[in-house]
Amino acid sequence: MATKMFTRPLSSAFRQTAARPSTFASRFTQPRFSPIASRFLSTEVKAAIDKAVSSAPVVLFMKGTPETPQCGFSRASIQILGLQGVDPAKFTAFNVLEDEALRAGIKEYSEWPTIPQLYIEKEFVGGCDILVAMHQNGELAKLLEEKKVLVPAEGEPSK
Repeated sequence: MATKMFTRPLSSAFRQTAARPSTFASRFTQPRFSPIASRFLSTEVKAAIDKAVSSAPVVLFMKGTPETPQCGFSRASIQILGLQGVDPAKFTAFNVLEDEALRAGIKEYSEWPTIPQLYIEKEFVGGCDILVAMHQNGELAKLLEEKKVLVPAEGEPSK
């Protein structure tokens, strides 16, 4: 079964910067499904998701595209990444609505039951609820700054 996935860069409208305040995501990223569930993920789909997760430093699996999110949680996730100042050159998104294998597979891959899902440098961070909490307490800003995925401040050299 062939898997096709589409990427869309983060809109330049999201180049705003915000205060960049630790990562509590680890307590939320414990497996939510039985490890047996991951056995049902085909080798081909797993390889395609591995490739997608590796395609950029910041990867969001979402419903719709950054320009036209198809659910409120995907919209909120894009807005948070924009407010945080994620560099569009270091971001890509995959529309799970365009590929049923991706939509089902990403849930098994991360052992997380909902979409959207954020990965930073190939590590699963969480869904919208985690992003909101991390954004509110400053942990997301700190993580993004540590990973050097933010738009450089004026006068600061690009990395």
